Amino acid sequence: MSLQRDQAREDAQFKVLRILARDPRISQRELADELGISLGATNYILRGLVDRGLVTLDRFRHSADKRRYVYVLTPGGLAAKSAIARRFLSRKRAEYLALKREIEELGSELRDDAGDGNEDLSDQTGHST
Repeated sequence: MSLQRDQAREDAQFKVLRILARDPRISQRELADELGISLGATNYILRGLVDRGLVTLDRFRHSADKRRYVYVLTPGGLAAKSAIARRFLSRKRAEYLALKREIEELGSELRDDAGDGNEDLSDQTGHST
């Protein structure tokens, strides 16, 4: 499996763990809507988290719909959420720094290309000339 696919899968799992930690009573449909993915994909992610022992399902006893579940993060799920959060944050910081460098380089190129035209390039680069 490719690194990008592994990261995308881990990002999806992280988002699910974050949402479940915030709202354990969320339905799979609501979770799918919040994630912007299909109900089937949501079920697949949840099943993987349950199979790995990171999430447990408990019946939602105080609901009129007794088919509803409460998704509870296990101690392992909480630890996994923290570990994934550290990797996610590290990756996003690296992406941010790379993007910032690219923006600065492009801004410099645009300023060089503008030469003595004294064009205001602040809209394009975020920096005024």
